Amino acid sequence: MAVLFEVTLRIICHMHIRAFKYLSPITFYILAYVAFTKDGIYTWLPMIYAWVLIPLAELFIQPSEKNMTSAEEELARQDKLYDYLLYIFVAMQFVALYIFLNGFSQPGLSAAGVAGRICSMGLLCGTFGINVGHELGHRVNRFEQWLAKASLMSSLYMHFFIEHNKGHHKNVATPQDPSSARKNEAVYIFYCRTILFSYLSAWHIANEETRKKQWPFWKNEMLQAHLIQVIFVSVIWFFFGLPVTVYFLMAAVTGILLLETVNYIEHYGLQRKATGDGKYERAMPHHSWNSNHILGRLMLFELSRHSDHHYLASRKYQVLRHHEEAPQLPTGYPGSMLLSLVPPVWFWIMNKRIKVFERLQAAAQKKATVI
Repeated sequence: MAVLFEVTLRIICHMHIRAFKYLSPITFYILAYVAFTKDGIYTWLPMIYAWVLIPLAELFIQPSEKNMTSAEEELARQDKLYDYLLYIFVAMQFVALYIFLNGFSQPGLSAAGVAGRICSMGLLCGTFGINVGHELGHRVNRFEQWLAKASLMSSLYMHFFIEHNKGHHKNVATPQDPSSARKNEAVYIFYCRTILFSYLSAWHIANEETRKKQWPFWKNEMLQAHLIQVIFVSVIWFFFGLPVTVYFLMAAVTGILLLETVNYIEHYGLQRKATGDGKYERAMPHHSWNSNHILGRLMLFELSRHSDHHYLASRKYQVLRHHEEAPQLPTGYPGSMLLSLVPPVWFWIMNKRIKVFERLQAAAQKKATVI
C-alpha cells in the first residue's frame, strides 16, 4: 500500500512539473516589458522572437506526435494548475496593456519605437488576449467564461466568443463558415470576408438567442459586448489621451489580423461532405490542419493541435491529442503564418498537400468499403 501511494505521489508531482512548461510564453511578456520601456530596436524584440527565432528553431526541432496515456490524461484533466496558468496570463495581459499605454508618456520616443510597441502589443493581443480567451471561452464555468470575455476585450473582439462557439464549431469546413478559408483564396481576401461575415454572424446568433429565450433587448450579448468595449476604449481615452487610444486601436487590429491568419491556416482548403438537407458530416480530425511542432504548441497552449480541438471542443488544451488521419501543416504555426502572407508560395505548398491528403482519404474510404 505504501509503495502504491509513493508511486501515485510521484506521478502527480511529475504531472505538476509538466504543467509548468506552459509558463514558457511568459518570455513574450518579459520581452514586451522591455519593448514598452525602451526605444529603438528593443521595441521590436517580441516580433523578432515570434517571427524569426521561433520559426527558425521549428525548422530544426522535430515535431512530437506523442500522446498522453489514459492515466496521464485523466490526471492532467483534473489538475487545476493548468487552469490557474490561464488565469495568470489573463491578468498579465492587462498588466502589459497598462505598461504599454503608460509607456507613451516617455518623452522623445522615436517613430520606429512607437511602431515597434504597437506591433508588440498587437502580438500580445492576438497570441494571448484572443487565444487564451478562446481556450477559456470553451469552458462551462461562468467565472472562466467571464475571464474569456475580459481577455477578448483587450483586443476589442468580444463577439468572437459568440460566433466561434456557436457558429464556427458548428459550420467549420463548410461554405457557411466565414472562418474557413477556401482553396486558392488569398489570406488578404480572407481577411475581408471573415472579419465582416463573422461579425454579422455573431449578430445573427445573438439576435436569435435573444428572441428564442425571450430576453429583453438589453440582454443581447452583442449589445452588451459593444457597450463594454465602448466603455473600455473611453476609459483609455480619458486617462491616456487620443493619440495613445489610437495606438491601442492599431494594436487591437494587429491582434485581430493575427487571429484571422491563424484561422486561415487552420482550415485552408478543407471541406466536410454534404449529407443532404443542408447538413454535413460530423467535423472530424481530418477537417482541420494540425501541427505538432513543440514550440508553437507551448506558446499557443496547444492551439496547433487543432484537429483534436474541433473533434472534441470540450477537451482542455493540456490533453489535446495527435490523430494519425489529421493533415499536417508544413511547419509550426508561426512559420505557416509567414508562408500564408505570400499567397503564391502558400498555394504551391498547400495545394500539393491537399492533393496528397485527398488521395489518402479516397484510398482509406475505398479500403473501408471493401472491408
